[in-house]
Amino acid sequence: MRAVITGGTRGIGLSAAEALGLAGYDIIITGIDNEAAKTALEELKGKGINAEFVYADSMNEDDVNKCFKYIEEKYGSLDVLVNNVGGLGGRQRFEEMETSFMRRVMALNFDSAFFASRAAIPMLKKGEHPSIINYSTIAVTSGGGPGAGIYSASKAAIEGLTRALAKDLAEYGIRVNAVSPGTIDTEFHAATKREIMETWKSGIVMKRFGEASEVASVIEFLASEKASFLTGEIIQINGGQAFI
Repeated sequence: MRAVITGGTRGIGLSAAEALGLAGYDIIITGIDNEAAKTALEELKGKGINAEFVYADSMNEDDVNKCFKYIEEKYGSLDVLVNNVGGLGGRQRFEEMETSFMRRVMALNFDSAFFASRAAIPMLKKGEHPSIINYSTIAVTSGGGPGAGIYSASKAAIEGLTRALAKDLAEYGIRVNAVSPGTIDTEFHAATKREIMETWKSGIVMKRFGEASEVASVIEFLASEKASFLTGEIIQINGGQAFI
């Protein structure tokens, strides 16, 4: 079995690579940071996981196509694609928002998943229990924090893409789902002061932040045969943050 995790060199992506690797998958992580990739591979291989890194800028269509062409020529088939690449991309409120900023955030979160999914489909058709797993966010429900509105919108587009792909690919036995994390304690929040983050816990039923491994375990489940009748679903992982 083989899984590709885009941007899988750190954070939730690396945790997903570890969870899938320990479940028996050979792992391919993509990204643009060679040093982070080196560290990630050392960590994965240190746990007995067969892993490799392929350079690719997920926002660049040609880069993504070259990456998946290489994978197809080397392996022929693929079982799991985890579209991990994404991020806030900065903060701008709509009134002052530059068009270039809007397009960059959409490219980071939506284009990246579209490019990878499209390129992976021919290999997934040949895979064993094939599955695509996308990333949404609690910001879709909340509308995002100050200046994060376009991030929320880009992830709402991911939820639409998830359901559309699920319908489009069902005839090939390819399932498509998404995870929607709440506040997870990763580098994503590195720019936020810790004392400010601590105040957020009052809005979480479980009164703590999630761990990357807790998202990764859901990803591993969605990729498994145990989730064989799940497709087009958005799985909330937020400790009750969405409904308090």
